[in-house]
Amino acid sequence: MITIQLDIAQTIGVAAVLLVLGDFIKKHVGVLSRYFIPGPIIGGLVFSLIALVGHLSGSFAFEFYDNMRAFLLLVFFTTIGFSASFELLKKGGVGVALFLAAAVGLVLLQNTLGAGLAALLGVHPLIGVAAGSIALTGGHGTSAAFGPLLEQAGAAGALPAAIAAATYGLVAGCVIGGPLGTLLMRRNGLHAHGASAATAPAIPVPVTANTGSGGDTVMYASILIAVSIGIGTLLVNWLKDLGVTLPSYLGPMLVAALVRNLIDWRNSELPLRQFEVVGHVSLAFFLAMALMSMKLWELAEVAGPLLVILVAQTALMFAYGYWVTFRVMGRDYDAAVIAAGHCGFGMGATPNAMANMQAFTAVNGPSVKAFFVIPLVGSLFIDFFNAVVITAFMNFLK
Repeated sequence: MITIQLDIAQTIGVAAVLLVLGDFIKKHVGVLSRYFIPGPIIGGLVFSLIALVGHLSGSFAFEFYDNMRAFLLLVFFTTIGFSASFELLKKGGVGVALFLAAAVGLVLLQNTLGAGLAALLGVHPLIGVAAGSIALTGGHGTSAAFGPLLEQAGAAGALPAAIAAATYGLVAGCVIGGPLGTLLMRRNGLHAHGASAATAPAIPVPVTANTGSGGDTVMYASILIAVSIGIGTLLVNWLKDLGVTLPSYLGPMLVAALVRNLIDWRNSELPLRQFEVVGHVSLAFFLAMALMSMKLWELAEVAGPLLVILVAQTALMFAYGYWVTFRVMGRDYDAAVIAAGHCGFGMGATPNAMANMQAFTAVNGPSVKAFFVIPLVGSLFIDFFNAVVITAFMNFLK
């Protein structure tokens, strides 16, 4: 077998080509756009299929430079930390806090159900976590980030399992959202309010947030990210010396969250747009690199249990939306729309939640509250809390 070794420049170059290829395929295959499958996932999957052919034929294999991927992971989670503004959580009101609590509750149940079923089916419990909140509430980005960590903890095939579960979730979340909202409306005799969904308030951003694109602002954002990564890794190493082991990404994420809230408290400027751009770019390249090195042949060993877990997770999401989300959010029409959106949110991603709600409200009437609450929680808070919960499950189950 021929082994093709790629250095750092070649690895990044291939990843860039896969990003372009993925976006091209997505634009020309309607079903991929309809379910919001990320371009990096598509491009990376094409490459992993090529690697699968090489493995099955015994003719060629690839080796990549992995250190860059590890650094991109730190950058990605640091930008997540900068999104965790508790000032915005307070401004969002009771509705935002309640939905965040409901979303975190689902995260806990998804991982508990996944790990429990995995153990019953004879596979590593962390495979169940991969098919839990990592893939479903977290989506492809979280799957690519945590998959290798689960494999290092002993769960062989966790990365392809998480990617497959995330893709399944994007579709399943869109399929069950509308029926759930319709069922809630009919059984509770609900009707829409008179407001227009188009008038839904935007996500509240502090007036001091700097969303410009000047070079000074880009440099400011880069410095904050770099300092947070540096201090965060020192924190992780210091705790390790004390006998407390944390994942390398958790320190920078927590430091970034602290910096964000200190800046909010001082009412200073924040380069929010620059954080978003850096996070998007680092995640895109990280996803492409993660899927380039994905070993699809390992998925065959866990495919059967994975399917059982995902069917159970779909039932859990439907039941949770019906019995918990709807009731926590007020048992009214807005709550029904939020429950429908939570199916897309809890099984896929925020764009899926928005698609669910747009399709539902186009037929049944608008909901200002739903279009305010779900994007705020999805864009600012859930990734932070999900990462903390996943870390706790990993440490308990490994």
